[in-house]
Amino acid sequence: MQARLQFLPARWLSGGLAWLALGATGNAAPPLDAYGNLPQFEFARISPSAGRIAMIGVNADHRQLVIAEAGTNKLIKATAVGENKVRDLRWAGDEHLLVTVSATSPLLYDFGMERLELYGVLHVGLDAARPWSVFEHSDDIEHTVFGFDGAFAQDGHWSAYLEGLTLEQQRGFGDHGYTRQHTWLDLYRVDLETSKPTLVARGAGRDHDWVVGADGTITAHVEFAGATGDWLLYAGASRDHELMHKVTLRGQISLLGLGRRPGTVVVIDRSGATDVMSEIDVKTGNAETLLAGIATHDYYFDPLTGLLIGAATAEDPWASFFDPALQKHYNNFRKAFARQRVRLESFTPELRDMIVFTEGTADSGTFWLVSGTTHRADPIGYAYPQVKAEDVGPVQRIEYQAADGLALDAVLTLPPGRAARDLPLVVMPHGGPIGPWDDAGFDWWAQAFASQGYAVLQPNYRGSGGHTVELRKAGYGEWGRKIPGDIADGVAALARQGTIDPKRACIVGASYGGYAALAGVTVQQGLYRCAVAVGGLSNLGSFLAWQARTHPAEDPDLREIRARIGAKDSTDAVLPGISPIHFASRADAPILLVHGKDDTRVPIEQSRDMAAALRSAGKVYDYVELPKEDHFLSHDATRIAMLKAAVAFVARYNPP
Repeated sequence: MQARLQFLPARWLSGGLAWLALGATGNAAPPLDAYGNLPQFEFARISPSAGRIAMIGVNADHRQLVIAEAGTNKLIKATAVGENKVRDLRWAGDEHLLVTVSATSPLLYDFGMERLELYGVLHVGLDAARPWSVFEHSDDIEHTVFGFDGAFAQDGHWSAYLEGLTLEQQRGFGDHGYTRQHTWLDLYRVDLETSKPTLVARGAGRDHDWVVGADGTITAHVEFAGATGDWLLYAGASRDHELMHKVTLRGQISLLGLGRRPGTVVVIDRSGATDVMSEIDVKTGNAETLLAGIATHDYYFDPLTGLLIGAATAEDPWASFFDPALQKHYNNFRKAFARQRVRLESFTPELRDMIVFTEGTADSGTFWLVSGTTHRADPIGYAYPQVKAEDVGPVQRIEYQAADGLALDAVLTLPPGRAARDLPLVVMPHGGPIGPWDDAGFDWWAQAFASQGYAVLQPNYRGSGGHTVELRKAGYGEWGRKIPGDIADGVAALARQGTIDPKRACIVGASYGGYAALAGVTVQQGLYRCAVAVGGLSNLGSFLAWQARTHPAEDPDLREIRARIGAKDSTDAVLPGISPIHFASRADAPILLVHGKDDTRVPIEQSRDMAAALRSAGKVYDYVELPKEDHFLSHDATRIAMLKAAVAFVARYNPP
């Protein structure tokens, strides 16, 4: 059985793109829809020649993929997005745009009768031809893309290198078509002119990762055996030249891509006491450590050669480049946005032209075209145009200590135009809990609550990324133990400062943050007046049992989630003591449960079962199911519905 991603046909629009760059007018406070809508402008990408910009924009409530001339905003092409969930845009040269989308699958019998979030890549050309989906014309390849390994031109002809699942022909009685007989992936080269895929390398029964050079040959590949944790790096496509062999039972080593020079690759090893990023020469095996001591979270590659040029950093100036000239060029424009959080979205070779995104103080999210020709930075679009500068609540980072003395920080968003004294509080822990973190930018959910008069605290508890390796690793095994304490310690710190009234606090979160919200009024006591859990976990035993059903027995991801929670398996005796469902009768505040029906990360039964437990215990709760919604709140209507329900619930039990 093949899972197919559906795309709407292309539409042509007349006129320019002024609608993408219009801010709101008038003096009325923004409605909650202004925050809850998906960004009105996102994924802005500039082509390698700087001649064209692609983006997702909203016109009259319709989401569009738009391609326009850079500088003039003259429209080249527009394609309706509809209900497709766009995850990324990539240029392949100046004529090909690759759009990564995802869709929630139906129940798949050969994946344990589970639903999965499947990804596809849509090719959009600049001619009148209809968009096509990678592998859609191939009966013997699953119509799903499992990995992207670059797009390169050889003799001016562009191809993309993508990982796919090869199907086997069914022979004998009955169906003579192609079916899924295994789960290992193969590497294909897809001709972007004809859509024809060509097999480049087989996975051969093991998990593989490949790095492809600009000439189209495989620079190196990894073979990983999940059962034993053996991670082997080889030069080229064969096993003739082994470069590295490590054991990583939780999959904490990854092959990032090409290094700074042809013939090198980059490996990131997070299995030790420190994170190590190594550039390895595939001929000699020599390794050089890169970006030591710098917290990075994304990586920049040249759009034509695929070579590594730098990384996004967790601290100002938000980017680090190997070439001093590029760093100086970047730093010069960074100075123009001294008060904002800056993110480099897209760029041409040598950063001659860039698209950057700013957010934070007095900025609800602005995309800028930075021209290397005119040396100007011009706004080209706004993420939340109805939220004007004066509507953005002040954002700052605060520092505090956990009960055991661990140094922590948090992002504090204050209501605009109000004194920071004795404010009602919404505590909003992030998901994860290992790896993500909150930064002092524009958070649509936090700003929505701030617009209603609440201070919002987003604590970077132990386990958070973007800080030291020690802080991240300190979160393992503390899922329901020290992490909820870290969150409560942040509330106490604000109370001591007089910023908030600790008797007027609610806790609101999604994913792990939803678990923390439930734990805050069940496992913990006497802290919050209400709790809102969106896609949250309530029963860690049943959650781990679900994970075991949907993963192979020795899967590294399964080992990782067990390590995060601090349990050997779903029967571990520790789990009832940190599962909110077992403390439903002790809930000391009203609870709102919100869950998407298409959630493939946290099964909806986690909220349904918690609702049943609260009902049996006679506790005050509300329950909202979001139709056709996933774990990431990817649709406008359901995201707005969640936000309105959450704000109304908090206002009912903790009036601003």
